[in-house]
Amino acid sequence: METKEKNTTLLEQGMELPLMEEFYTIQGEGFHSGKPAYFIRVGGCDVGCHWCDVKESWDASLHPLTAVDAIVENAGKFPAKAVVVTGGEPSMYNMNYITKQLKSKGMLTFIETSGAYHLTGIWDWVCLSPKKTSAPLQENFAKANELKIIVHNKNDFEWAEKNAAHVGDDCKLFLQPEWSKSKEMMSLIVEYAMQHPRWNVSLQTHKYMNIP
Repeated sequence: METKEKNTTLLEQGMELPLMEEFYTIQGEGFHSGKPAYFIRVGGCDVGCHWCDVKESWDASLHPLTAVDAIVENAGKFPAKAVVVTGGEPSMYNMNYITKQLKSKGMLTFIETSGAYHLTGIWDWVCLSPKKTSAPLQENFAKANELKIIVHNKNDFEWAEKNAAHVGDDCKLFLQPEWSKSKEMMSLIVEYAMQHPRWNVSLQTHKYMNIP
């Protein structure tokens, strides 16, 4: 019982996180596409996108609570001093400690989030990817450096504009085809971006390169 309570406390303090996987790779999507980075994927998500390609991340209990100090140490072993925290839904957790530790080692901190929860931590770049199943908190729009909308059907263009109305003028806007619908939606996305040039096209280039 004491061990369980201790683990809960460490999780609440952000000194442990349910780690699904961590790996060094090339960022495949959005504004920083093509740049090397260390990825930290935490388990736990209740947003429930039906097209999610990492549904194994949803149940946090399947992923061991891991000391953040160990995660930070692993990240520091690689040449690129940039770390992307993704999920799952990382905004479910206290990110203050991990970002403070990463920053102390001179690393850039990036997060990919739906914005459905209060966002904690010190971030150099916030990629906000809103989902219809659980819309972002209003407070998170102002924190977004990048707005990435996943386009699964024609109605998602309207969803994209609805969210774009809430972000700052400097926020980068991206439309990205949902992978299973990419062939169907690509021409529509290209045409939309050409007619609305503040939008950029994002691709999951890591899948074309066959890397994580």
